[in-house]
Amino acid sequence: MRQTSLAIGGAAFAALLAIASPSYAETVNLKATLTSSAEVPPNNSAGTGNVTATLDTSTKVLTWKGTYSGLTGPATAAHFHGPADPGKNAGVAIATKPATSPLEGTATLTDAQEADVLAGRWYVNVHTDANKGGELRGQLTK
Repeated sequence: MRQTSLAIGGAAFAALLAIASPSYAETVNLKATLTSSAEVPPNNSAGTGNVTATLDTSTKVLTWKGTYSGLTGPATAAHFHGPADPGKNAGVAIATKPATSPLEGTATLTDAQEADVLAGRWYVNVHTDANKGGELRGQLTK
């Protein structure tokens, strides 16, 4: 009889631990300062901008807000690119729609995308007709 009550007690204790265990998910704050000198190759635009973002590691949802000004003309596109270290180019990972300032949106990332964002291997890029490859760029960092 004593063995049965220990088994039940052990199961109840395990259930209690599962409920009380801390969650390891977190919200990570990210930012990017957009400049023409960060473009690859750099250009002479006087434009500037900023993007702030949060990544919820439990849902993998990336949420962002940003502004820019002083471009050579209207933005034709704005994207998150990756994976790439500073000074390197990469393909589009997520397009921001619309590309006009202010930028705002959300996207659910894959496991690989989340790992690249957390490793600082994504950047934000704003494109114009005068700078088709990108007029402003900023690496997304913690």
